[in-house]
Amino acid sequence: MQRIRTGRAFAALAATCAGAAAHAQEESALARPEPEVPILWLAPPPAAEPAPEERRLPLLTLLIPPPPSPNAMALPPAARALLERAMADGSPESFAAVAKLARDMYPSGGGQIDALSAENEAKIAEKKAADAREKADALAAATFLDNWKGEAELGASLATGNSRAVGLYGAFKANKEGLRWRHALTARADYAETDGIATTERIVASYQPRYKVTERLYFYGIAQFEHDRFLGYDQRYTTGPGLGYTLFPGPRFKLDIEGGPAARRTVYIDADPRWSAAARGSVSLVWKPSSWLTLNSDSALYLERRNSNISSTTSLDSRLIGPLKARLSYTLTYEQDTPDVSKNANTLSRVSLVYDF
Repeated sequence: MQRIRTGRAFAALAATCAGAAAHAQEESALARPEPEVPILWLAPPPAAEPAPEERRLPLLTLLIPPPPSPNAMALPPAARALLERAMADGSPESFAAVAKLARDMYPSGGGQIDALSAENEAKIAEKKAADAREKADALAAATFLDNWKGEAELGASLATGNSRAVGLYGAFKANKEGLRWRHALTARADYAETDGIATTERIVASYQPRYKVTERLYFYGIAQFEHDRFLGYDQRYTTGPGLGYTLFPGPRFKLDIEGGPAARRTVYIDADPRWSAAARGSVSLVWKPSSWLTLNSDSALYLERRNSNISSTTSLDSRLIGPLKARLSYTLTYEQDTPDVSKNANTLSRVSLVYDF
């Protein structure tokens, strides 16, 4: 009977300790959720036959952690160093290549690779946001005379023999990027003569402000002056608003299209001045197949009741030294209404040097 009572007491004590431990484990799980850990309750073996009252000894707790997950194993130091180096470079392409190689070589380190990939994406996003804020602040604080970039172009030709031909060409272009406004100034002049007789005399200057509605959509205004004696007019002024859209906004390939109404005043050499309404459309393309080669094309079409006309210039730039470039260009000009002695279409090819500033 004594043994039965002692055994019942020991079982009750074990149950009490187990309940207390379970309660403490539940409180710990509520405070900090962690994976369950197996628990074994062990009682120390008695050194001698204990008395009944000495059997009530505290139980010892032995915690056995679960086996580690294969995806939780640390990457080898060399692989982790390569990933951290790619992360420091700041190139998403480089990090993606190194991460793919690490996954192929160490499939058990997928958890660490995922963590490093998420950290790299967060750093890149943070840097882009910081750069965008810095650029926006700088553009907002800039004055009208700040942040202008452009180029100056100069070309000349001389031919001797049975006849003597001289040609001169000059152009200027400047652009300013603002927070909401973009500004473009262009001017160019062509002059050529053969045996002392002028054969080409053309001047074009324009100013075009653009208001950015979105990153691609914008409103524009244009003010343009033209002079071409061999096309029959001494002065031609063009003004008007319009809408533009950037179809391809990439840094290596950009395509803008524009369209809108225009008002034109033409002062002819042998006729009275005339006002006319026109519809204007233009296409501007910039393609950079490499860091030293650039293709530009600017075309404009004016549809008028009596005198529709087209002007287009395509150029290929090759980087020489620093800001200096060589340019090969081709210009086409078409006028529907010209004097009897003039041709409707004129073309001009030239080679020139361009200086960026």
